[in-house]
Amino acid sequence: MKTTAALQAVVTANPFDGEPTDAELDAIETELPAILADVALLDAQIMTIDRTPTELDEQRIRRARRRVLAARRDLANRAATLTLSGGAA
Repeated sequence: MKTTAALQAVVTANPFDGEPTDAELDAIETELPAILADVALLDAQIMTIDRTPTELDEQRIRRARRRVLAARRDLANRAATLTLSGGAA
């Protein structure tokens, strides 16, 4: 009979503490404007799921789409700037 105790120690050698790393938190903070713009767009779309959108609803959705595009553009430009400058901000 083989024992798996030695293999178990390797698997659990680095326990996951459930907290994001500093690098992950920085990435989230960098992407936060895009995330919030996506949430605003979803909110505007969800409000019109069960009814016909009014002119105000359509304006709200268009405005939210523009915010999403602007946030994604800014994020892409920031990434391109960091790539061109060698990673220094």
